[in-house]
Amino acid sequence: MSEKNILELQNIGKTFNRGSVNEKIALREFSLTVKEGDFITVIGGNGAGKSTLMNVICGTYPVDEGKIILGGHDVTRLPEYKRAKYLGRVFQDPMMGTSPNMEIQENLALAYRRGKVRSLMPGIRKSEKEFYRAQLARLGLGLEERMTAKVGLLSGGQRQSLTLLMATLKKPDLLLLDEHTAALDPKTASKVLDFTEEIARENGLTTVMITHNMMDAIRCGNRLIMMQEGRIIYDVSGEEKRSLRVEDLLERFRATAGELSDRMILG
Repeated sequence: MSEKNILELQNIGKTFNRGSVNEKIALREFSLTVKEGDFITVIGGNGAGKSTLMNVICGTYPVDEGKIILGGHDVTRLPEYKRAKYLGRVFQDPMMGTSPNMEIQENLALAYRRGKVRSLMPGIRKSEKEFYRAQLARLGLGLEERMTAKVGLLSGGQRQSLTLLMATLKKPDLLLLDEHTAALDPKTASKVLDFTEEIARENGLTTVMITHNMMDAIRCGNRLIMMQEGRIIYDVSGEEKRSLRVEDLLERFRATAGELSDRMILG
């Protein structure tokens, strides 16, 4: 695996409602280095800071302290839209990440032309359509036969699969998956996760995936981190991660007085 660092979070601090009765420390002196080709799964209870971590990386939330290096660039003070060229992101809500009133092929064209002039004129070339058709066929959902259908007509699983495809059409420096299977039924979630692993492996994508599902966290990737109260309390990789069991994670979680949810135990 490459030694090139794709993401460096250095002593990140983020507090919401500072100085008020509702003050919440979301990240405390948080440091993390993500190397090229890493696939890191992130778990933790509610309020552990997982979503804040994602939003800090994307620039949705500015940090109070620390530094963020992304793709070799200091992006600490860059706004969200300027970081977008480095990132691919799939949200928990299947309704986000696509334009419902546009056709499937138009959504793919917008994603494929990211960083270029945002226009669909003079239209989508035949060669482009064939490329999109081939990519859609990989999903096994029959969407390659519905390329002119409006995305708003698709099911949640179909939209989430399409969003994942869109996020990776132009290989991002970093792919962020924010509980991207949590809103799907188990069968569909499993299918989307299979495709996630396949596309990350084939393209060598550096990936950070938040999940509540301990089995998915163990199954996916080469490294797992557990968060609590804005800090990393467990960081495991390689052979040690491959030999992990759900019982091991439960024990770790209970040892730190974490609040376990049914979703974490049962997936």
